Amino acid sequence: MPILEFSESSITPLKQSTFSRFNIDERKDLQRLLRDNFKVIDREILIISEEFSNWQDSKRRIDLLGVDTLGNLAVIELKRTEDGGHMDLQAIRYAAMVSTLTFDQAVEAFSAHLSKMGRSDDARALLLEHLESEAPDENFAKDVRILLISQNFFPEITSSALWLRQYNIDIRCIRLTPYEFDGRMLIDAQEIIPIQAAGEYQVKLRAKSATERAERAYNIDFTRYDIEIDGKKYPN
Repeated sequence: MPILEFSESSITPLKQSTFSRFNIDERKDLQRLLRDNFKVIDREILIISEEFSNWQDSKRRIDLLGVDTLGNLAVIELKRTEDGGHMDLQAIRYAAMVSTLTFDQAVEAFSAHLSKMGRSDDARALLLEHLESEAPDENFAKDVRILLISQNFFPEITSSALWLRQYNIDIRCIRLTPYEFDGRMLIDAQEIIPIQAAGEYQVKLRAKSATERAERAYNIDFTRYDIEIDGKKYPN
């Protein structure tokens, strides 16, 4: 749906544009702005590193690395392109590579990031404050979330994301659509996967799939039993 301008006499759709039209660079502009303002995308994620590459024998770099309030890592990949490129494959690889990151390593990366930003804050204290904890939890970085952010996505990317979500991989696609208004750029930020309105349906679908896999593996008819997820029983 377009963004509409309402006036006293008419309703006019804003002109959709591109990042290249406004000379927005992927790393110098888009990545920098999201790094410093990521709460507008996800208010639960604290950015702890940019261009993260703290592993041996690899020159690969994560655009942005974050931690959510539950202590899960967040691998964030950005593209200013109109198709998303192959960012899903990159992000999956990076998620696997950071899955063993410890709390102390996260603090070290965060400290280096703050220093690069010209800040002298206590990285450990800031991270614990974000986690609302007095000490690191043993389940820190137990899970890794993936956030793909692009102007648009190939169908292959969205199909892959939907398939991975069936197996409880928290991967999200966030579309940033630029619009031109009075010479300025406005952004429509939409989380297209998962579709929020379809969240309960997706939970039921995953529960159904898990039941069917268990039936095939153990030859048990689970339709006679209820599966409880987050306090809700399936099937009803």
